Amino acid sequence: MMRVIILLLLGLLFTGPALAGSGCLRCHRGIEKIAENPVMGRLSCVFCHRGNPEGKTREEAHSGLWRNPSDLRVISQTCGKCHADIVSRLQKSLHATSAGIISAARYTWTAQKTRRALYATYPVRDEDGNVPRDRGALPELLGLPSYDPAKPISSTNHPVDDYLRAECLRCHVWTRGKERPGDYRASGCAACHVIYGNDGLYKGGDSAIPHDKPGYPRVHRITTRIPVFQCQHCHNRGGRIGMSYAGLMESDGYCSPWSGKPGVKAGCKLHGKCYNHLLPDIHYERGLSCQDCHTEREIHGDGNIYSKKEEAVEIECEDCHGTVKGYARLKTARGTPLTNLKREGRRVILIGKLDGREHPVPQVPEVIRENPRAAAAMTIPGHAKRLECYACHAVWAPQCYGCHAQQDLTARSGDWLRYRKAGDESMEAREGNRVKGAFRWRETRSYLRWESPALGINAEGRVAPFIPGCQAIFTQIGPDGKVRFLNYIFRLADGTWGLASNPVQPHTVRRKARSCEDCHANPKTLGLGTGIFIGKANGIPFPYALDRLVDEKGRQIQATSHDGARPFSLSEIRRIERVGTCLACHRRMADRTFWEKVVRRHGRAPDDATHRRLLEKLLLPPS
Repeated sequence: MMRVIILLLLGLLFTGPALAGSGCLRCHRGIEKIAENPVMGRLSCVFCHRGNPEGKTREEAHSGLWRNPSDLRVISQTCGKCHADIVSRLQKSLHATSAGIISAARYTWTAQKTRRALYATYPVRDEDGNVPRDRGALPELLGLPSYDPAKPISSTNHPVDDYLRAECLRCHVWTRGKERPGDYRASGCAACHVIYGNDGLYKGGDSAIPHDKPGYPRVHRITTRIPVFQCQHCHNRGGRIGMSYAGLMESDGYCSPWSGKPGVKAGCKLHGKCYNHLLPDIHYERGLSCQDCHTEREIHGDGNIYSKKEEAVEIECEDCHGTVKGYARLKTARGTPLTNLKREGRRVILIGKLDGREHPVPQVPEVIRENPRAAAAMTIPGHAKRLECYACHAVWAPQCYGCHAQQDLTARSGDWLRYRKAGDESMEAREGNRVKGAFRWRETRSYLRWESPALGINAEGRVAPFIPGCQAIFTQIGPDGKVRFLNYIFRLADGTWGLASNPVQPHTVRRKARSCEDCHANPKTLGLGTGIFIGKANGIPFPYALDRLVDEKGRQIQATSHDGARPFSLSEIRRIERVGTCLACHRRMADRTFWEKVVRRHGRAPDDATHRRLLEKLLLPPS
């Protein structure tokens, strides 16, 4: 309560010339109020941005100015004054550390032996003494090493660290990221809370901000209402869940179709790519934003340092939709209340955080009661216990096979973790201000697919979709222009190839699930691949199809970078396939009680020979 009173007094104290029509507003006429919040909305410009509102010239007025007061380099003196807990948690979150990206890449490139995170974008330590290791929490992470090609490759001097610095680590809240359509955003808190359009153009009323030069927010406004396209500024690589949620997947590069102008294609590039428009997630189609499901403690962090997303994410489908045993509890498995859910009798209602709309949330017990076919699938004990809901209901997933990465040691590139000192330290982490401390990398791929993702066992021991994580195929051109590595694939100590395939929640959920046959009778789904794209035939030293996860004996051949995650074993594959065979007869037989009686009387048929004898006993007349 005392903190609130102090903030209110500060709001009144700093309501000054900038809000009265003088000071900053002599030039920034028409600028939007930063927030409608009764405290923030009354703060003067200098309370957050500093500067000199009485300056007579632009240089004088902007002396000591912070253009982005939420940047993590200055945040303790700005946002942290009022939101110290959130700021502390944010700096330890995956949004700041990128620990999942770093640990996955380093593991599959054999730069480290553990799947657990060792490094972050910058060093970070958990100082509160509460490190729940049972949930995967870590006490600290070191800063990511740099790569020196003059020294031998080792665990602390590895090309993958250069790859991360030059390419992958543009998406974390310490940096502003790429300056191009779809990627425009700020750093720090404003990376999410200040909305940027895909074109990066300002559309507000400030007469001092150019309306035709990209790199500005849409308006001068902080908001807690975060639209999906804001999340997509970063969540468009890796698992690609931000794009998949809206039904978008990058194309093969042709950017079809044509426009009505000669030689001009209709595809609009975002994030440097053209996109195919596919079936969106049902939640997106119904108007739900990312924050309608994901909690504040998932996004800002819960105060712990984690290695992987599955450790930081606490929301599950069942938290909103319930289970075969009962209705939703309106809180996560960790006990966090879902504040935008309410119960009206047996009905569960979600209130949209963007627009306040009410969305009825279907409950599993009701679906089972009203839909016999859904009930038949959902009430199978093995399904209810072992499958993630999205194992069946995510009807497609982006699959980028063959990540060909070429490092050119004859040319330099900017390092996303190193920047030249700037007069305005809050704007230091800009793309054009990067130190040329990394080497040039080029990326290509073998092919893209979206249909029938493989299934496997995720880190929680449940069946989930698997997609290519980073199928690293490495080429290195030395300083003398000669090839050092050519289409090289790293081999891990357990014998798997560094072509990672990992579990994912694709965010492509639909009411109509994948067919039973697509899971039980599709070799690709089982991890056996299609057998069509063979590595060796395409200059890649991998003797199998790139979509194959296990060999003919059921041994894992592609790595996974999540502890506990794995493809199906041979015995699991055989059991799943056998159900596929049974489906030809059994899925059409709605009277499950008849088959339950058969099982009670004659037992289950664990193999084909027993099944054949049982059929003869049931169907053939006695001799």
